[in-house]
Amino acid sequence: MLYRSDRSSSRRTTPAPADVLAFHQSLADYAPTPLHDVPALAAELGLGRVLVKDESQRLGLPAFKALGAWWAIHRALQPDTEVLVTATDGNHGRAVARRARMLGLRSHVFVPDVVSAAAADAIRFEGAEVTVLPTSYDDAVLAAADSITPGRLLIQDSAWPGYEVVPQYIVDGYSTLFHEIDVPADLVVVPMGVGSVAQAAVTHCGTVLGVEPSSAACITSSLLAGHPVTVETSSTVMAGLNCGTPSSLAWPVLRDGLHAAVTVEDADALRASEDLVALGISSGPSGAATLAGLRAARDSLDLSAESTVVLISTEGR
Repeated sequence: MLYRSDRSSSRRTTPAPADVLAFHQSLADYAPTPLHDVPALAAELGLGRVLVKDESQRLGLPAFKALGAWWAIHRALQPDTEVLVTATDGNHGRAVARRARMLGLRSHVFVPDVVSAAAADAIRFEGAEVTVLPTSYDDAVLAAADSITPGRLLIQDSAWPGYEVVPQYIVDGYSTLFHEIDVPADLVVVPMGVGSVAQAAVTHCGTVLGVEPSSAACITSSLLAGHPVTVETSSTVMAGLNCGTPSSLAWPVLRDGLHAAVTVEDADALRASEDLVALGISSGPSGAATLAGLRAARDSLDLSAESTVVLISTEGR
């Protein structure tokens, strides 16, 4: 499934405040993540340069999610907060749980049962209470929201009407990733779950291609329909992208500013992951989906042998 925008200009929202980057730079484990130049991929795809933003080690965790979660916690934390609560399909929940432990707080993380046992155990290892639900990611988000009582703070990376302040903090937190990219790019390729990191990419970059699993294509389906839609999801190796409903904050930004969106199959994401690992870049299927998506959409994009493309690999293998 492929979507291309026919809009003549990209929507730009208000950039994240400058103190986001300053906050991240104040953290003990902060360092800019690598931007790998990969000539082999450029040659394969007939491009001038392909670079991979490698988020396999970010603030001591194997994914980029701490950038958003930790900034949101910093901004939203109240004196009476005792428990940080979230729903996750993996990396976001672990990031919330890690920060809770660092701050001496408890955490409670809701996960759908399609999340692997290893991912759930990694969250428990951070000290979180983990509730596994025989349901979808969307329903896990509802369960987390319904559990909020005094002293419990919801740190969710998806927005809906009435819950948009914390998700915007999370999107603002992702801005650091894009500030670190110091190479002018003709195209930035990002994976999409509920659309939050794609929202950040459209806000801070130029032309953006979003990539989703074909089995959880809520953003691409919404773009083709012209309005937000919820899709039924199933198991996918791209676990971090297994979301059925677009974020209400991301939707208008992506509708007006995303250049293109494409869906990919599990086999293509796995192949891309293996290819990146062979090139020395640790990338799980959710992160490597960007390479799979570029391969799928290459002939439909306005790219040339002089073009520079940046792939955002959001997680390690």
